[in-house]
Amino acid sequence: MLKSKTVIITGSSRGIGRQLALDFAKAGANIVLNARQEIPVEIIEQIEAIGVKVHIVLGDVQEKEVAKRLINEAKETFGSVDVLINNAGITRDGLIMRMSEEDFDTVLNVNLKGSFNTIQAASKIMLKQRSGTIINLSSVIGLIGNAGQANYAASKAGVIGLTKSVARELASRGITCNAIAPGFIETEMTNSLNIKVKEQAVQQIPLNKMGTTKDIAQAALFLATQPYITGQVLNVDGGMVMNG
Repeated sequence: MLKSKTVIITGSSRGIGRQLALDFAKAGANIVLNARQEIPVEIIEQIEAIGVKVHIVLGDVQEKEVAKRLINEAKETFGSVDVLINNAGITRDGLIMRMSEEDFDTVLNVNLKGSFNTIQAASKIMLKQRSGTIINLSSVIGLIGNAGQANYAASKAGVIGLTKSVARELASRGITCNAIAPGFIETEMTNSLNIKVKEQAVQQIPLNKMGTTKDIAQAALFLATQPYITGQVLNVDGGMVMNG
């Protein structure tokens, strides 16, 4: 279903974004990579070795013009915008009483406004196509909160609200919009945590292990191929958050 489709992935230089790019390429999609500064050469080579096409657009999607350029270049290069995955995100952790206004604003701008910018640009093309899939990376922290992460939790909760509103607005044209809420996932960021912190994290997970970037990529592939699922939040968290 994804062969020769155009898949745009923000924040695709490492971690979850990198895995998303590789797994969607293996599904036959042409890939548009985005990062603020650079995409490692090995990622480009790996995608090209799979046999699909790859295009790179550098820049920070919290800037409206960058987001527009990302979407428009994808359309100009491959002829359509079929799947948009908003994966770009950052953290600036700190207790609420000490959190600077800059740290709050920066996280909201990258994690939430960046997603808004790309969705707004992509929706104009998808509406004309009468088709398209949008997948936003939220977090279980956006569902349950976390001490020391008020800015991150607010941004990821905002992503969920954005997802549901976009799903309602675009559904009549056959466009779906869903969110994935990862739990603790093994990435470069979590690998830098000390062993005690990791052990405490795993104790909160019923499946008693961290997830992998592959788990997130497979969830995204599922959502990208389901035309009758929209406005949903798929928790990929080993059972951390079980909604009734």
